[in-house]
Amino acid sequence: MSIWRAPQLSMRWWPVFLRNLLVWRKLAIPSLVGNIAEPLMWLVAFGYGLGSLVGQIELGGEKVPYILFLASGSICMSAMNAATFEALYSAFSRMHVQKTWDGIMNAPVRLDDVVLAEMLWAAFKSLFTVTAILGVMLALGISQSWKLLAAWPVLLGVGITFSCMALIFNALAKGYDFFTYYFTLFLTPMMFLSGIFFPREQLPPFVRAVAEWLPLSVAVDLVRPLFMDHWPENTLRHVLVLAVFAVVSFWIALALTRKRFKG
Repeated sequence: MSIWRAPQLSMRWWPVFLRNLLVWRKLAIPSLVGNIAEPLMWLVAFGYGLGSLVGQIELGGEKVPYILFLASGSICMSAMNAATFEALYSAFSRMHVQKTWDGIMNAPVRLDDVVLAEMLWAAFKSLFTVTAILGVMLALGISQSWKLLAAWPVLLGVGITFSCMALIFNALAKGYDFFTYYFTLFLTPMMFLSGIFFPREQLPPFVRAVAEWLPLSVAVDLVRPLFMDHWPENTLRHVLVLAVFAVVSFWIALALTRKRFKG
């Protein structure tokens, strides 16, 4: 059968997801501290440090405190990073090092369900992390908008999208070092082009035109207005872009994973 055939999915992904949850529960607190420490350091160092020098920036004709601008972008970056790390390092450990996937597939569970479970698990870890970070931001009074409730499903979608993309590289990797290429050549440039640290309007026109279609840019465009107590514009377009990235990436990741397990 072709590795590009349609996904064959069932509810058998749930026991795999639950297995990951039960294992992670023993390390939940250290995992949470590790996941939120870095983004909060970024927020404090740049938001309060650099923010005291920058003051306010103009965004859509409105003056916005830099700490608010940075927080609304960095929460999307945190969702991206949390989902990516889980779908790369942890999933690779279960797939290649610990051979957990092989053990699971001795039961009546398809590889397709295992890949789906890993994707959803990475997205859940991402959502758990950003919820904690969002709670800290609310406690600091960075934003008090009730519209932030709508950011929760958006950030879940961000986690799903980036976990699907990371699983492509998980399927290709022969070792952990391979992931450096993904971070260095794709995630890091996207982080600086997506309007997290400065408005994309500062970019050259061609670079900005490309950056507008990056999944992280789309996520920022959906979440940042919610921090500012506005509803985002072009919501349907942004959601469709995230959905296309997620569906196409999942299909490619599944096909490459099928090819790997054939070998």
